[in-house]
Formats: sequence, structure tokens, C-alpha cells
Amino acid sequence: MTTWMVVGLGNPGPTYSFTRHNVGFMVADELARRARGSWSAPRGMRADVLETRIGLAGVGVPAADAERLVLVKPRTFMNESGQAVRKLAAFHRVPPDHVVAVHDELDLDLGQIRLKLGGGDNGHNGLKSLRAHLGTGDFHRVRVGIGRPPGRQAAADYVLAPIPTSLRTDVELEVSRAADAVETLLTAGLETAQNRFNG
Repeated sequence: MTTWMVVGLGNPGPTYSFTRHNVGFMVADELARRARGSWSAPRGMRADVLETRIGLAGVGVPAADAERLVLVKPRTFMNESGQAVRKLAAFHRVPPDHVVAVHDELDLDLGQIRLKLGGGDNGHNGLKSLRAHLGTGDFHRVRVGIGRPPGRQAAADYVLAPIPTSLRTDVELEVSRAADAVETLLTAGLETAQNRFNG
């Protein structure tokens, strides 16, 4: 049976919980909510993990077509995400092309989502760490647009600042859409997901 691993990229702790850089965590949390599951912290894995199933009936529904799904939120900081992912991928025997990294993307505006397999890390420390520890960049990415910082604000300050209250509803909508995109990728394939969500 195929096993998929969906990795939400972010930083641990309440300080970062509603920042743009933690959009990946938010999508993982939304998928966990849909699965009606709860996170656990397996010993020695440095990550929050939820094991469930996914099929055409949705996340967490035990059906004949359902495949294993491991949701992951690394407990390391963003630039060390690959450590936890490598150990979990080895433990669950998940090849790189069945790993899906969900992350924030400066080069896309809020409201844009892009799915792809492989590619560079575009300066994203989480992707850089995954590539280094998996030994390849050939994993799936779900890129969630957060837009560029206004004026001369440094990108690091922008992605780590709390999301303004005025944008909260828009961000929550995009998180839900990104979770839909992940589900479509896993159940209908990359091309179908790209046609539906790459806008």
C-alpha cells in the first residue's frame, strides 16, 4: 500500500503560530482537523505526527481505495526541518516522490497556489533543508502565496511577523484551499491538481 507524507513547514512555538512562514503548519492542522485525528510526538522523531488514511471519500475515511497518510509538523526550526522528515520518511518507507512539502511562497500573491514536483528551493530554508536531508529535490511542493513585503521591509521580518487581523479571513480561506489542493494531489494526481488550483 502506498504511503504519502505531507509535511507542513513552519516554526514551532506560540510566537510563530500565526505568521506567514507558518502557513504550512496551518494547512497540516486543517488536514488533521478533517481527519478528526490528534497529533502525537513519537519518541526520537522531533516532530508532531498524525497517521491516517486518504481516499476519494476524503481524509480519515477508511475506504477500500484509501492509502496511508502521515501528516508531519517538524518540531525543529524551519532551517532544520529535513532532519525530522528524513527520519520519518525512512521509518514509514516513504520515497521522496511521495513526500509533499506545504510552504509559504513570497513569489506568489495571497490567493495563489502552485503545485509542482521537484525544482529549486528559491531561498526557502525549509525546502533547502528537505533537499539536503532527503538527498534530492524530487518531492512534491504545494506553494501557498503570501506576497512580497511592502516597501523596504526585510523578507525575514515580513514572514515572521504576525498576520494582520485584516487578512485573517483571507489567509484562512487560502489554508482551506491549500488543504483541498493536497487532497486532490494525493487522490487524483499532480496534473489534475495543477489544472484545478494553479491559478
